[in-house]
Amino acid sequence: MGKPVVEIQGLSKIFKRDSFEIPALENINLVIEEGEFLCLMGPSGSGKTTLLNIIAGIDRPTSGELRVLNEDVARVSEDRLAAWRNSHVGFVFQTFNLIPVLNAFENVELPLLLTKLSAEERRKHVLAALNLVGLGERIHHYPRQLSGGQEQRVAIARAIVTDPTLLMADEPTGDLDAQSAEEVLDILSRLNRDYKKTIVMVTHDPHAASHATITRHLEKGRLLPLGVEAMNEQQVQA
Repeated sequence: MGKPVVEIQGLSKIFKRDSFEIPALENINLVIEEGEFLCLMGPSGSGKTTLLNIIAGIDRPTSGELRVLNEDVARVSEDRLAAWRNSHVGFVFQTFNLIPVLNAFENVELPLLLTKLSAEERRKHVLAALNLVGLGERIHHYPRQLSGGQEQRVAIARAIVTDPTLLMADEPTGDLDAQSAEEVLDILSRLNRDYKKTIVMVTHDPHAASHATITRHLEKGRLLPLGVEAMNEQQVQA
């Protein structure tokens, strides 16, 4: 492991609906080191995706500190935050989020259109990313021509094409069959092991979590001590 990439101290998030306040995260303290593959687990509503979105700069905390590569991400302007995300964060969603009218190459190229790379440089980056996920022969295929597993692999290629500091994955195998899920998890493991990518993954699946190097559990907005597992959903509801 290397230097800290993400440092979170006393972080809380409260959602407001009308006159009600709904606490989503409470006093989170967490350090994610360079080259770590962190899995966040916990029952539905425990705050996993909220924490993931805050680390990725998609949402902001109500209070507390969030530093990524020693930059105070929680307090940068919206304009700068968008540029920061494009440079530092790759995001893989459960539902793939590919653009239907763009082929695999064009979908993966999208984040690079916001950079100063030339068309030829963009092409090299896109082909490298698609080859890494095993889809170098499918560059002209549209999402409707791909299986769910292949769509998610295109989404991973899109997430890594800018060589981001952080790769964030929100239930990346949630919509996949067992074989496709295993292929996606193997790719994430290889990105972490061979390319030293720092990965944060949210999942309900213990098998998916087994691919991570460290697992942390959330329960009712609180991060449990290392090694302590959250209660399952039936217990929480009881």
